[in-house]
Amino acid sequence: MMTTFRHLSRGLAAALCTAILAACAADRAADPAVAADLVLRGGRIATVDELQPEAEAIAVRGDTIVAVGSNDEIAAYIGSATRVLELDGMLAIPGFIEGHGHFTGIGNAKLQLDLMNVANWDEVVAMVGAAARDAAPGSLIEGRGWHQEKWDRVPEGAVEGLPTHHSLSAVSPDNPVVLRHASGHASFANAKAMEMAGITKDTPDPSGGEIVRDAGGNPIGAFRETAAGLLGPATRNAERPDPRRVIELATQEVLAKGITSFQDAGSSFGTVERLKQMVDEGALGVRLYVMLRAAPDALAERAAAGEIPLIGYGDDRLTVRAIKVTIDGALGSHGAWLLEPYADMPESSGLNTSSLERLEQTARVAIENGLQLNVHAIGDRGNREVLDIYEKTFAAHPDRTDLRWRIEHAQHLSAQDIPRFGELGVIASMQGVHATSDGPWVYVRLGQRRAEEGAYVWQKLMKSGAVVINGTDAPVEDVDPIASYYATVSRKLADGTVFFPDQRMSRLEALKSYTLNAAYAAFEEDIKGSLVPGKLADITVLSKDILTIPEDAIPSAEVVYTIVGGKVMYSKNEGAAGS
Repeated sequence: MMTTFRHLSRGLAAALCTAILAACAADRAADPAVAADLVLRGGRIATVDELQPEAEAIAVRGDTIVAVGSNDEIAAYIGSATRVLELDGMLAIPGFIEGHGHFTGIGNAKLQLDLMNVANWDEVVAMVGAAARDAAPGSLIEGRGWHQEKWDRVPEGAVEGLPTHHSLSAVSPDNPVVLRHASGHASFANAKAMEMAGITKDTPDPSGGEIVRDAGGNPIGAFRETAAGLLGPATRNAERPDPRRVIELATQEVLAKGITSFQDAGSSFGTVERLKQMVDEGALGVRLYVMLRAAPDALAERAAAGEIPLIGYGDDRLTVRAIKVTIDGALGSHGAWLLEPYADMPESSGLNTSSLERLEQTARVAIENGLQLNVHAIGDRGNREVLDIYEKTFAAHPDRTDLRWRIEHAQHLSAQDIPRFGELGVIASMQGVHATSDGPWVYVRLGQRRAEEGAYVWQKLMKSGAVVINGTDAPVEDVDPIASYYATVSRKLADGTVFFPDQRMSRLEALKSYTLNAAYAAFEEDIKGSLVPGKLADITVLSKDILTIPEDAIPSAEVVYTIVGGKVMYSKNEGAAGS
């Protein structure tokens, strides 16, 4: 049955069923005022709408969906100027919404050494050596993506599983080298970079960070959490890529992966100004929801000046209404803040990277200025502290409702804190692919009991009443939603084992976590997240039906079209528009 809606505002998306429109198809097709600009037909439309879960075709006028129904019904909207995409049985879904990633980080990663798929430290050294041979003396060599837990062997002479800088320094004696961990929560440097930064045996650890040292107290080149900031002098004068080019590269990448909206987990006011300029020029091909990283005083000043929140700028292309704070580090770098010590490093319980006092101040600024607060918390201690501050802030402002504050990652929870997400209305912004990427060594860090109790507990959180959304944390992981969707429904590790299968999402739950739930987490469920008349025409077309094909076939599905606001921004056969 077809649904259609002549919307007075985009926020209204109620579907109106009528057989009369189908009966008048011939007359309406001839009416230019009725004809659609774009029609998709001949496939399966998974709407993520409970009133009409499936359809065969969809009609778009301008940037808005005008009808969803059968092929015969949507024929009423095909005029002489209508572009028709024949789906030939393919699956159309609401455009994927990346719930947590680092937008400019994706673009920057394209311009650095990609260390995500190296097999061992020797391969890292070889890549840096090749780069050094081509680099001008003294120029910075950067890379990202290494992860010691994913290597096929422990480096010779390793300290806490990490290599020492000596082999890296040997292949690049004259060029500073800084390589970020896959998590973004640690960095590795060679001797030249440490020399330029003035780092010696006597350099103290900063608050919330750690310089990893050998038995003699000498820095080995690894810097955890805030300690990576000590390397600033080695990178400060490096030539930086054109910020616009970085945004263009990120846009091309996400569109190619079927993403129509991207929730950016932490950018500066300067980046927001560049994004606004590109929106004004019609040059931003994806929708962005930006979380600001800034001091509480600066946020309060901008809010008082009316600069934030910024909602729906440029025909819903850019929204800035959230604050991002990081309270701890990552599990892989032993930076996640835990209630009990690490199983494999009993002398450490992780790191608190931002003071609780500062977080409380930021929470007050957020709630008093109508801003969403989204806090990175990975360890069970980090999550508990954030929930405590949220609860205290909510209680002090009982008149403020529908806050939708979030915890970004929420990866490892104490059993007693899981129900608090639902009770407080806190959104769990999680990344399905992290569960399968991290799964093999979560047991090593936490032990069996803690891993089973609270590691990536999607079903437990949903049963608490919490909304769970999905993403990739790109460039920590590839931004590919299909890979994260597969991880979410399978929780299958590389060795074929399944990581706590009772916590898997159903296929529809996983799709909602990447569409309607993610829209809700950004206060945008009235304009996106499901294929309903009156909503934005943000649509992703996949080569295979990921809702019905055999589970192991899901990773082979490909993005065929990415449509943003009724415009085909990516076609498998043509690439990204404007690329």
